[in-house]
Amino acid sequence: MAVYTDIAEDDLKWFLTEYDAGTLLSYKGIAEGVENSNFLLHTSRDPLILTLYEKRVEKSDLPFFLGLMQHLSARGLSCPLPLPRRDGALLGSLSGRPAALISFLEGMWLRKPEAKHCREVGRALAEMHVAGDGFALTRANALSIDGWRGLWKKSEARAGEVEPGLQTEIRSELDVLSAAWPSGLPAGVIHADLFPDNVFFLGDQLSGLIDFYFACNDLLAYDVSICLNAWCFEKDGAYNITKGTAMLEGYQSVRPLSDAEISALPVLSRGSALRFFLTRLYDWLTTPEGAMVTKKDPLEYLRKLRFHRQIKSPAEYGLSL
Repeated sequence: MAVYTDIAEDDLKWFLTEYDAGTLLSYKGIAEGVENSNFLLHTSRDPLILTLYEKRVEKSDLPFFLGLMQHLSARGLSCPLPLPRRDGALLGSLSGRPAALISFLEGMWLRKPEAKHCREVGRALAEMHVAGDGFALTRANALSIDGWRGLWKKSEARAGEVEPGLQTEIRSELDVLSAAWPSGLPAGVIHADLFPDNVFFLGDQLSGLIDFYFACNDLLAYDVSICLNAWCFEKDGAYNITKGTAMLEGYQSVRPLSDAEISALPVLSRGSALRFFLTRLYDWLTTPEGAMVTKKDPLEYLRKLRFHRQIKSPAEYGLSL
């Protein structure tokens, strides 16, 4: 979440008249994240999240994102729900941006997750994969392997500003992954961005998943690899195999991974590390000064990428083979 576009109070009050949302009491921007502009609204009824869609989010993708939240919620997954307007539409317009009101999910994201939390995340991810089966809409993953070269070209010329020699290293990495990327693995709807700030807990109990604006159709095990990268490394860059074991056990308690998925986990983890390195690199180089947004260090994911290059067996992630 982030704030790129500010909103005037009068415009927001007018926007809310299109919804059965009560009277505006207060609102404030939410600075975390890098994609859309988000605000927490307090009304005379329930708190809500207002999202203004911008940057990499295409308006044509919004029916997929909003419909997916409805689909998953109807199948028992705890996630926010879009609030319909009085005319039944889920999408409005505010400050020149497509905008939606989303229900507020109770809970907090964890700054220091432990292995028990990783187990809950693994279980919830598998539950989402199962619940996503049958969703009628589809969306290609523009930030999977077919999109990485295009994204890299946007940053390649300035990559040396972040670390010398990056041009050569990343060109080689793209070639290796293009040759090694698996096909034919189980696929479906994935979250594609299940970082700690997109998972809410009440105490040690997972209360729900949020922020489905990267969700798409792709390999289910690729989503697992994203979570291993996001949850199972410590701040010093070390992989925590206890957390990895817990996450993978939690996932497989709901949806066991196939032998082919397990074998592919090292290359998938290497690829997901490259994906987040590339988007962080682009944002690091192009986010304007003064934007109410927290830029994230691309080198964190470069270090993870280099770790995955050294993996010899999926067992090194904590899998029991």
